[in-house]
Amino acid sequence: MQNFLKIHDNDNVVVALQVIPAGETIAVEKDGTRVCVTALEEIPAGHKMAICDIPAGGEVIKYGYRIGNAREAIKAGGWIHTHNVKTALGDLLEYSYDPVPAVLAGEAGEKKTGDVTFQGFDRKDGKVGVRNDIWVIPTVGCVNNVATAIAREANAWLKENPVGHETVGEVIAFPHPYGCSQMGDDQEHTRTILADLIKHPNAGGVLVLGLGCENSNIDVLKPYIGDYDDRRIKFLVSQEHEDEIADSVELVKELADFAGTFHREPISVSKLIIGMKCGGSDGLSGITANPLVGRFSDLLISKGGTTILTEVPEMFGAETILMNRCANEELFEKTVDLINDFKNYFKSHNQTIYENPSPGNKKGGISTLEDKSLGCTQKSGSALVKGVLAYGEQVQTPGLNLLSAPGNDLVASTALAAAGAHIVLFTTGRGTPFASPVPTMKIATNSRLAGQKQNWIDFNAGVLVEDSNMADETQKLFDLVVETASGRQVRSEAAGFHDMAIFKQGVTL
Repeated sequence: MQNFLKIHDNDNVVVALQVIPAGETIAVEKDGTRVCVTALEEIPAGHKMAICDIPAGGEVIKYGYRIGNAREAIKAGGWIHTHNVKTALGDLLEYSYDPVPAVLAGEAGEKKTGDVTFQGFDRKDGKVGVRNDIWVIPTVGCVNNVATAIAREANAWLKENPVGHETVGEVIAFPHPYGCSQMGDDQEHTRTILADLIKHPNAGGVLVLGLGCENSNIDVLKPYIGDYDDRRIKFLVSQEHEDEIADSVELVKELADFAGTFHREPISVSKLIIGMKCGGSDGLSGITANPLVGRFSDLLISKGGTTILTEVPEMFGAETILMNRCANEELFEKTVDLINDFKNYFKSHNQTIYENPSPGNKKGGISTLEDKSLGCTQKSGSALVKGVLAYGEQVQTPGLNLLSAPGNDLVASTALAAAGAHIVLFTTGRGTPFASPVPTMKIATNSRLAGQKQNWIDFNAGVLVEDSNMADETQKLFDLVVETASGRQVRSEAAGFHDMAIFKQGVTL
C-alpha cells in the first residue's frame, strides 16, 4: 500500500497516509505524466506535500479546488501547511446560480431504489421515532439540578417496575443554562429549540419542568409547542409545588405508562432523518469518513430518506459546490443568505470570516478554512439540495437539507436534533465523547483513533485507505444506521451521555 494519496487529477499536492520520511521518493501522476518527487523534509501523516513547484502567491490545489495561496515559493517535495499557505477567502461575495447537470436535467438519475425497513416507533402524529425515552426538559437553567434529580429517581422506579414499561428506554434530563435573562433572537432561539425537542418523536413522553418566574416560562412556551397530546407531554411549575421532585416523578410515571403502549414495528427507512456533522478533523477526514457519509447520504436519499448538513462556517470556501446543487433558484438564494448571514454575524462581532481551523485540526493536517470546508462538505454526497432551514426550523422536504447553525459540536448537533434528525453521524479524526439529544454515532477517520478509543468510536472509516473499498463500507455504515434506528445503542448512549446546547449570540442581562 502506498503511503500517500492524490485526491483529484488537478491537485498539486498529495496527502501523506503515513509519515513520508525526508529523502523518500514517490511516483505520482501530474498533468498526465508520471513524475518522481522527493520529500525535502519529513511529511507528517495527514499532511500535504507539493508535487510540483508552486510560486509565491500560487494556488494550492486539493480536492480539485483551491485551498489557499502559497505565502512563499514552495519547491516540489516541500511540506505544505500553515507556515507557507494562507487562506484565499475574503468577506462577502457575489454569487451566481450555475446549476449542475442533474438540476438542468430535471433531477434525472434520482430514481428511488428498493425499500428497507427498521424497527421503530410509529407516533400518533404521523412521525416516527428510533427511541422511546422519557425526556425531562427544563425551561430555565435554574431547575437543571431538579431535572437531573427527577431523572435519577424516575429511572430507579422504572427499574423496579418493568411490567408495562418494557419498551420504555430511560428517563433523560437535558439541562441548559438559558431560558431567562436573554433578549431578542437569543430568547427566541431558546424557546424554539426547547419546543422542537419537546415535540421530537424519539421521546415517548416529555416532562416540561419550569421554575415559574423565568422569561421563557411554561405559559410563554406553550404557543411555541402548539397542539399536543396531554398524555405525552406534562408540565410542572416548581414554585407551585411543595415537593417538585416527588410530584414530577409521579408525572413521569404517567408518561411511562403512555410510552409503554408503543412497540417497535417495521418502518420504511424513507422515514429516517439523519443529521451530518464533523469535528476535530485530520488530514484523512476529507478522504475517508466525510466522503463515506456522503455516500451514505446518497444511498439513504435514493430510498426516499432525508439528511441534514449543517455547520455553516465550515462551508466557507466550498459554498458554491452546494449552491450549484440547489434544485431551484429559490433554494440557491436561500443558500446565499445562509452563507452571508453567518458572515455578517462574524463581522458584527468584529471577527474574521476566514478564521483558521482549531489547533487540533491544524495538528491533523488541515491548513486553511477552505481545506477544512472542502472536506466537510463531502458529507453532502452528490444529491441535490432540496431544503434550506433556518436555525430552529424543522425539516419538511425529503432529500438533502442545509441547516443554519455554527460549527460548535454540541450546538450544531443539538440543532440537527431540533430540526428533526433521529440520529447524528459525527465524523472525527481527533475523537470526542460528547453526545446530543439523539443517538450520536462517531465515525473515525483513521484506524489509530478507532483502535485507541473504542469506548468513543462506533465505526472505523480509516479502513478506506487500508484494505477496504467505498461501496462495501457504505453498505456497512448503512446497515449500522438501520441497526441503531432499530435500538442498538451507540457508544455515547451506552456510557449514559446525553448533551444539549443552544446557540447564544447576544446580550445576557
